[in-house]
Amino acid sequence: MRHLRALWRLWRAVLHALAGWLTITLLFPRWDQQRRDATVQAWAQRMLRVLGIPLHVSGEPPVQGPMLLVANHISWLDILVMHAARHCRFVSKSDVKHWPLIGTLATGGGTLYIEREKRRDAMRVVHHMAESLKRGEIVAVFPEGTTGDGDTLLPFHANLVQAAISAQAPVQPVALRFVDRRTGRNSPGPLYLGDDSLFTSLWRTLAGAPFVAHVRFGEPQRDEGRDRRQWAHELHAVVDALRKS
Repeated sequence: MRHLRALWRLWRAVLHALAGWLTITLLFPRWDQQRRDATVQAWAQRMLRVLGIPLHVSGEPPVQGPMLLVANHISWLDILVMHAARHCRFVSKSDVKHWPLIGTLATGGGTLYIEREKRRDAMRVVHHMAESLKRGEIVAVFPEGTTGDGDTLLPFHANLVQAAISAQAPVQPVALRFVDRRTGRNSPGPLYLGDDSLFTSLWRTLAGAPFVAHVRFGEPQRDEGRDRRQWAHELHAVVDALRKS
């Protein structure tokens, strides 16, 4: 029964993704940004329901920008979960742009792409992030730079935090957790590590033990004279504490 349920959810998820693709392709060019943002958030909330993943949000999501959201990174689900909690523009690796269907959805959601293997590209992305923040937008980054195991928080790279300093924008720490409904422990279902393919992780999510997605928003803060390295280090401590609270 579990596998049949997983197949049914997968089929519905594909249909919902295709509906999103059509909306972005056909309707987004005619809509203003506010309507696009609201549509992306509603689409993400619906996708979580299709996948059978309850969402629990605590703390206060930003009402408006400018705001840089700094979160830990566990899974491909992180972007979907954060969009469902509060629409934002993500910074993601450039590979995602070329993924079939998903690339169109990510681009339609306002994603900024970075070529991680090119150090100079980080400067370009920081510049675009700062411009986005100055326009009053909400931008989200995963400063670990890769997905973790959900138990340990990897060190934060400081480069992307520079955008908030340059734009004189606040930063809000965010903690993500996927919690097994039965045990209350971190769920391995949505992990996306090592040699995992997107489909492998998706199938494990659909067919594995049910879990709840938790998004916890911390208190916004400003740089207060800190350089990017010091600020990134202190944000790391805050996000780690939020994960454990």
